[in-house]
Amino acid sequence: MSDRLKALFNDYGQSPWLDNLKRSYITSGELMGIRNSGIRGLTSNPTIFQKAIQGSEDYSEQFTALVNQKLSPIDCYWQLVLRDINSALEIFEPLYESSSGLDGFVSVEVDPSLAHEQSKTLLAARELDEQIKRPNVMIKIPATVEGVPVIKTLISEGRNVNVTLIFSLERYQEVIDAYIEGLEILATINPKAVASVSSVASFFISRVDTEIDRQLEQVGSDQANGLLGTAAINQAKLAYQMFKKSFTGPRWSKLAQLGANVQRPLWASTSTKNPKYRDTIYVDALIGEHTVNTLPDTTVEAFSDHGSLISTIETNLDMANSQWADLKTVGVNVSEVAEKLEREGVASFQKSFDDLLVALSAKTAELLK
Repeated sequence: MSDRLKALFNDYGQSPWLDNLKRSYITSGELMGIRNSGIRGLTSNPTIFQKAIQGSEDYSEQFTALVNQKLSPIDCYWQLVLRDINSALEIFEPLYESSSGLDGFVSVEVDPSLAHEQSKTLLAARELDEQIKRPNVMIKIPATVEGVPVIKTLISEGRNVNVTLIFSLERYQEVIDAYIEGLEILATINPKAVASVSSVASFFISRVDTEIDRQLEQVGSDQANGLLGTAAINQAKLAYQMFKKSFTGPRWSKLAQLGANVQRPLWASTSTKNPKYRDTIYVDALIGEHTVNTLPDTTVEAFSDHGSLISTIETNLDMANSQWADLKTVGVNVSEVAEKLEREGVASFQKSFDDLLVALSAKTAELLK
């Protein structure tokens, strides 16, 4: 099973991470096995934790103890989450050390309700980072207008950041700029700290195709139908070219001399939503150096079984550019798509967070009867 996952990194320079975390992975020893199979890091989000906590009894004992300590539902949430996060950090720390800080990261997201509140996001991120206090934690910050300045500040303070919910090339450039500017500030304050900072920029892939395909099907012309299933991969390929351009040249060289790490593009939302598409399409088509692909369990299994191992991220670039431009010709406004997907992404994580808190509140009331 693990040969393809290991080859992704060893032969193609892409780090496969797992997009999931639950208590049973830790208590059963399964997460250690997953790490040993070739998975090189882990991402989490409020939806993942909602499914984990509401979907099993694995958290009941700890939750009951927390309720008996008179903790509020939201404090209980963070205690449950942080136990899993800290355990995962411990499991992946040897990989962090052996890879000299390239991989072995575990990502945890700030409260999604703060996505449009700059100062509160910054305070929450600092508090989370200080509370965990491990070198291989990444704090997830959404790439909203309000989130971008927070990224710059956190990087300037020497903290690791996973920038999440990126849906457009324009916002991606802002994220890159925030990372580089943050490192430049850090270089003036503490140049020795620059080499220890890591960041990934998480482009959400399949959701782009889901929305743009919906619009293309409504247009229904031959040209529109010819563009079905192309948008997400093409945008990622164009993003990779932006990445290469941004992390070369004299400006970046000054930081590289201090040991600065590039901010790797991370392909997220890589499960296939459309049953007509190959179940490994968003892995096979986006393989390339200095990238991360965070995979849900089903995609890990599918790729391990029958994924393709070919460097693809820089193939057919002319076609990617022309097809991306053709979207406008057939009436798809990619900027509006990105805005819609960002709104929906924030709202989805917020709903998971809120629904779980409601469930924890009800369970608390029941336990205190």
